[in-house]
This record gives sequence, structure tokens and C-alpha cells, in this order.
Amino acid sequence: MASGRSIRFKISALLVIPLVSLVALWGFAAGTTSGDALNLLKIDTLWRGAIDHADGLVTALQQERLASAEKVAGDRNDPAALAAARARTDKARKTFTEQATSEDTTAALSPEMSRQLKDTLEAVGDLSDARRLVDGGTATAAELISAYGEISDSVHRLYAAFALGTDLQLYQQARGLIGADQVRELINREHALIVAAAGAPSEADRLLLARLDGARSYQYPRAMADLEPGLRTPFLKIDTTVMDRMISGYIAGGKSDVELWNGVVEPVLKGYNQAMGVNGEALLARMEPAGYAIVLRAVAAGVLGLVAVVFSIFVSVRVGRRITRELATLRRGALELAELRLPELVGRLRKGESVDLVAEAPPVAVQAGSTNEVVDLAAAFDSVQSTAIDAAVEQARLRQGISEALRNLARRSQSLVQRQLKLLDEMQSQTEDPEALERLFRLDHLTTRMRRHAEGLVLLSGGTAGRRWRSTIPVEDVLSGAAAQVEEYTRVRVYPMPECGVTGTAVADLMHLFAELMENGAAFSSPGNEVSVRGELVGRGFAVEIEDRGLGMTEEARTAVNERLARPQEFDPAQTERLGFAVVGMLAARHGVVVTLKPSPYGGTTAIVLLPSALIEALPTVADMPPELESVSVSVVRTTDTGLPRRTRTTAAKKAPELPRRTRQANPPQRVQQEQAEERSPEETRALLSSLQSGWQRGRQDSDKDGGSES
Repeated sequence: MASGRSIRFKISALLVIPLVSLVALWGFAAGTTSGDALNLLKIDTLWRGAIDHADGLVTALQQERLASAEKVAGDRNDPAALAAARARTDKARKTFTEQATSEDTTAALSPEMSRQLKDTLEAVGDLSDARRLVDGGTATAAELISAYGEISDSVHRLYAAFALGTDLQLYQQARGLIGADQVRELINREHALIVAAAGAPSEADRLLLARLDGARSYQYPRAMADLEPGLRTPFLKIDTTVMDRMISGYIAGGKSDVELWNGVVEPVLKGYNQAMGVNGEALLARMEPAGYAIVLRAVAAGVLGLVAVVFSIFVSVRVGRRITRELATLRRGALELAELRLPELVGRLRKGESVDLVAEAPPVAVQAGSTNEVVDLAAAFDSVQSTAIDAAVEQARLRQGISEALRNLARRSQSLVQRQLKLLDEMQSQTEDPEALERLFRLDHLTTRMRRHAEGLVLLSGGTAGRRWRSTIPVEDVLSGAAAQVEEYTRVRVYPMPECGVTGTAVADLMHLFAELMENGAAFSSPGNEVSVRGELVGRGFAVEIEDRGLGMTEEARTAVNERLARPQEFDPAQTERLGFAVVGMLAARHGVVVTLKPSPYGGTTAIVLLPSALIEALPTVADMPPELESVSVSVVRTTDTGLPRRTRTTAAKKAPELPRRTRQANPPQRVQQEQAEERSPEETRALLSSLQSGWQRGRQDSDKDGGSES
């Protein structure tokens, strides 16, 4: 059966692939949702471990940058204040580095957070370059702003990386808060720039101040738009009107007192610092509950998804099993139809048996409630079954018609042959001419062979031989009678064998069986070689060996014939080769006879025929015979002057009935010597021939009464 794989495997594969995909999608969705929830739960660790300390570092850097700006301006240089600012920055940098690289913080970082944290730490490490620039005394205001601004920009990028781990709503609020912190950083840069320029910015300073003020003007509304009203209000309360007017004057080329500028900008920065602190804590307080809510939603979605997956698997498996059961039931029904019911039904139809098609050929069984396709497939099998049965019925009818026609023709031939044999008996009884008798005997022998061929046709067409014997016949007589039906009977030699008989009901069939084997032995051997027939009693019956000395058979051909003899099949008119073996096989199967071919030591073939014990009977003794059988005339065969077999009439006292027997012709030279030694007168010869003719006629009549009858 196949390429293959079972329908159960294919249906399972069809179901498993989408189920695996569904499970994978569920796992991906659950993992993603759970990951976002866990990230929110990690925000507190990240905020306490990195964000708070990063904000403290930025504040310290802003103060150090302002102190460095005063040193660059020269008129307000306070070395102690600068040293104190740098000390606070170093402390904040150390704290940030230790906390950001701690085990708890790093465990909560995503790959993107880790990469951005590494960049921030590298930027913080470059702080010494900015300090050397300030201490060298050659730094300009623009260079000062740029050197310290790189660290602040890196920290804000770190904030953005941390914000990506939140959900959409919290991410928007975090983005707005980061934007507000960038606005605060821009104000601090403007403040440091104006201080470094000592209230009188140069052309380059004004250009940088214009860029900073433009960036602040762009960033502020965007940050406020992201923040919800509760987080936006503290920033809206900060009044930057005076500060904005003074910055516009600086950009336009005006000058102002630094003390005045400090008085205006410091309240603004203080307001931003307070707003950032309050909003940062508020946002952090909202992130942890949001994380738990997301976890709960993720768990609920995961459980529901899992239930859906399990339900899908259950439904898929159940549907798959149902389809598999339906197909398995259909398969069993189809196999039972193809391998058991249909061959048995066709075989019975070929044998001519009467068959109830409704009971013997029911529809292919399917489960109740099967799918339409399975029902349609079962209907297709029923249609095939019906077509096959119709064809078998038609074929059986045709075969039966052919067999009846052949039997009728064979019966007619048998009738004509029987009439011809009776006519030959009358002609033999009325003829005294030796040459005419020789021709009549030859014609008699041909007619006997014709009768055997007609019987063979009857057997092949399913009939039985018409001749029957009521009493037990000696095996040797059966073999001699079979030899008399062979064309080259003079080459068949039946050797003496133990005295035993064959039951009368099997005599005709066994005689035909032996005649076919003898005919084959004579046909396939040299004309100068004899066909030897020997028999003996064995443990399981009576064994007869028919041996020729011809060319023999190939191993393949002999094996094929033995198989055909052991298991005879119904005769097929299309197979016209070796019809004799077909007849032998049928007759052997009818009586339980075993026929086997084997190589002969002489190069030919030996046919071994084992007659079962049920067919073998002991011959009656004289004491067992009834009085009316004390003197019975038996027809035997004697040789004529020309060497052809001739029937004679002898009388045996108290002997069982025998079959017509043909004996081998005597050696012609010996016969001539006998005739010369026993010279008879013409009158004696005529009287002898007349007596022989009368004996032949009486012998055939008695044989018909005691030995058998024609039907």
C-alpha cells in the first residue's frame, strides 16, 4: 500500500501545522506582552539605580558648567566655587557609575539600554577633557557649551532608551518629561553662555545663543503636547517672559548686566527643577501599578489564549480522529470487498452456484453521520462492486453457455462413437477375411481413442464420463484398458503387479487419467522406446509409475505442471495448451488422486500416480463369488497375424470380471515359426476364425452387462 504514509499521519500533519503556528503565535504574543509588563516592573529598579543618579549628575554638570563660565568670563572667577562644583560633579559621577553598573541594574537592562548606558559612561569619562579646556584659559563660551553639552545629550538619549520599555501611554508621558528636561538643559546652556560672555556676547556667541533659543522654542511645545494636563501644569506656571525678552536683546546685539540676568533666569531654572522632580516622582508612581495591570492583562490574555489553543487542539484532534475512523471503516469495508467477498462471490458465480446478490453483496459499511465525501466514496465502491458482480454474472452465464454447448457436442460425439463401436462389432462378427478384420480392428482402435477425446471434452466442460462399472476391476486391467486407448499402444508395456482392484465408480475416470499420461509418454519419446507402466501397493494406497525415455521436461515446465496437477483450476477455454494435464488434474482432484511428475533416470519423465486407499479394494476369491459367476466369459486381446490387437473370447472358471485388454504383439519371426510348426487346413482355419468372431461378439455383450454401461 503504499507511498506511502497512512491517512492518519497525513491528517495529523494537516492539523499539527496550523496548531503549531497557533501555539507559536500565542507564545510570541504572550512573551511580548509579558516582556512589556516585566519591563514596567523593572522601571523602579532602573529609576532608582540609574535615572535618579543620572539626573543628579546632569544637575552637578550644569552647576560646574556655570562655575566654569564665570572663570572663562574672568571678572567673576571664584576658584573655590569651581573646585566645589567639580567635587560635587565627581561625587555624582562616581555614584552614577557605581549604581548604573550594579548587578541589579544591569539585570534589568535590555540590550538597547545596555548599549546606550555604555555610550553615556564613555561620555562621562570625557569630562576631564572639558576641564582641561577650561583650565587652559583659552576656551571660548561656545567651546565651553559644546564640551559640557555632549554629556547631557548622552544622558537624555539614555532616558529615551529607558522610556521604550513602557507601554504606549506611559511612553508618551515619559517622552514629554524628557523633552521638558531638555528645555531645562537648553536654558542652562543659554545661562552659561551669557555668563561666559560677561553680558556682552560676541558674534559667534550670539549665533550659538540663537540656535539654543530656537531649539528651546521648538522643543517646549512638543514636550507640553505629550504631557497630560496634570503633568503639564507645573511647567505652564513658570513665567519666562522677561527671560525670553532679554535673550532676544542679546541675540539682537544688545548688552545687559550679568547680575540682572542672573536674577531673571534663576527663578526660571528653579521652577523647572521643581517641576521635573515632582513630575518624575508622579510618573514613577504610575509606572509600577501600570506594570502590574499589564501583567494581569498579559496573564489573562495568556490564559485565554492557552484555553483557545487547547480547545483548538481538542477540536482538531477530535475531528481528525473522526475522519480517520470514517476512512478506516471505509478502508476495512473496501478491503473486505476486494479481498474476500467479491472474489468469493465471483468464484461461486463462475462455478455456476446460485447466489443471492442482495445478501451476499451488501453495500460498503460506513459510520453513521459520516462526512459527505466519505459517503460518496462508499457509494463509488458500491457502484464498482455492482459493476464487477454484473460482469461476473454475465461471464458466468457465458461460460455456462459455452460449457453446455461443448457438453452437448461431446455427448453427441459420444453417442455417434458408441453407435460406431456397435457397428464395428457387427462387422467384425460378419467378417472372416483376415485383412478386413485387420482394418476393422484398426478402425476399432481409432474409434476407442475418439471416445476418450470426447470424454475429455465432457470433463473439461464440467460433465462426467458416461461409462460406469458396478463391480471391482483389477488395477492391471484398468491400466491395460488405458493402454488400449493410446495411439501407439504397442509401445506401452504394463508390467505384472500385485492383485488388487479399483472400485467400479472410479474405473472410467482412472482409465482416462492413465490413458492421458501414457499418451503423453508415447508422444514425447522416441518411436523405438517403450512406455513402462509399473504398480505396487504402498502405505497410503496403490502407486503407479508411468515412465518414458524421451527428451524430458525443463525444471520450470515440470514445476508448473506439478502445481497445476496439485491445484487444478477451472478450465479456461483461452488456455488450449496441455489439455491432457488439465483433464488429469480434474480427474485426480475428483477422486483424491495425487499425480506428480519427476525426472526419469533414462532422461525422460516419470509420472507417479498415487491412488488413495479408499479406491483400492481386494479382488473377490473363488469362495466369495456367487454361483452365477462361476463361469464368465471375458474379452481379452490377442495378436493377429499382422501384429494388431484382436479381441478373443475365453472362459475363466470362477474369476472376477475383467476389462478389455490389449497385449503386445508377438515377435513376427517367432509367430511365423509357430504357424509353420502348426499347419492347419483351410477348414480348420475357417472354423477357428468363426469361433473367434462369435466369442468377440459375446465378450462385448457380456462386458456391457458386467463391466459397464454407456449413457
